[in-house]
Amino acid sequence: MSSSFTRKLRQSDAALTALHAQTLVVTLAASSASTPLYALYRAAWTFSPFLLTVAFAAYAIALLLTLLFVGRLSDRIGRRPVILGALLFEGASMLLFLNATDIGWLIGARLVLGVATGLATSALSAAIIDLSPQRGGFVNGVSPLFGMGVGALGGGLLAQYAPAPLHFIYALLLGLFALQFIRTWFSRETAGALRPDAWQPLPKIAVPPAARATLLLVSPVNIAAWALCGFYLSLMPSLLQQVTGITALGFSGLAVALLAFSGAAAVVVARHQSGYRALAGGTMAMIPGSLLILAGIISGSVALLLVGSVFAGAGLGAGFLGAIKSIVPLAEPHERAGLMAVFYIESYLANAIPAMSAGLLVQVIGLKATAQAMSLLVLCLSAIAAVTVRKVGRQQAAPDMPHA
Repeated sequence: MSSSFTRKLRQSDAALTALHAQTLVVTLAASSASTPLYALYRAAWTFSPFLLTVAFAAYAIALLLTLLFVGRLSDRIGRRPVILGALLFEGASMLLFLNATDIGWLIGARLVLGVATGLATSALSAAIIDLSPQRGGFVNGVSPLFGMGVGALGGGLLAQYAPAPLHFIYALLLGLFALQFIRTWFSRETAGALRPDAWQPLPKIAVPPAARATLLLVSPVNIAAWALCGFYLSLMPSLLQQVTGITALGFSGLAVALLAFSGAAAVVVARHQSGYRALAGGTMAMIPGSLLILAGIISGSVALLLVGSVFAGAGLGAGFLGAIKSIVPLAEPHERAGLMAVFYIESYLANAIPAMSAGLLVQVIGLKATAQAMSLLVLCLSAIAAVTVRKVGRQQAAPDMPHA
């Protein structure tokens, strides 16, 4: 009787973990689903590449601010209420996309989507850790990247082959969010004891002294990875069309999907590696990836661009995982929230600022030259990271350094 009850409880935890992981995948799919559609939006509404990158950056900034100010809300009111609220915001953003008539609507929809994603990722990640402390980190690492890949590839394919290319994907996502809302409504709370102190929406931003040097050393690879990701999600579809001459919308999302899927695969491969080994592997993948992307842009080679996306994506996944593994053990439990706040500020600023700068640069030197400049930036940062990562390895090998 007891073993039967335990087995049912374990199955219930597994089913609930699957539910939250599925919601995380759909949430991140929504964040990248509009990427292959940007060419259609520009053709319909005639706006500049800079405004396109503003729409992209609006999402990243809204997400960052949400994480900073309300990222720990689920510690006080529970995971389930925050997830339900996030799904309502997701639905609202899909309705804005469905009714969009100009770039202002698109920017507004991306802002609401950023808030929704910030709420969802913080609460869903915590709920998955509640249910599966051992495997939770792995699920939280793979699900977002997999979701980004599904959104970019699915958005492009549906825009190419389904009716109403600017509406079908959002209607589908709206239905999925409604389904996840109903399933979550009937799920149980995963948080144990909630924090009794009054919640104050003020971000705690601090880097513990023990983590400062290592955070500085892992920053080049982290900035390179997020800058490349921002460029892919904002301007890569337009670049692919210009460089290759292929206008199929399904192809527009392929490079983004390859970047995300290979990043997820790298997390799977590197999940048992030390922070240094993951960082080193990520850096060594980012360098040839950047070179191949640059060569593909110059030559107009589809094969080089796609292979470069695979290498760069592997660098993104392994580098990001390695950076987290390297800095988190250096902070005491009560210091980790402040440390991760700084880390995510760096990550999302690296995601948004280069993309917006590229949008301005496109109007001066053109898309192809801007893409070459972005590839060179990522390559230079990766080369710097190759040097700094070796210092991280020496730190982690020192006997007086703390380990996870």
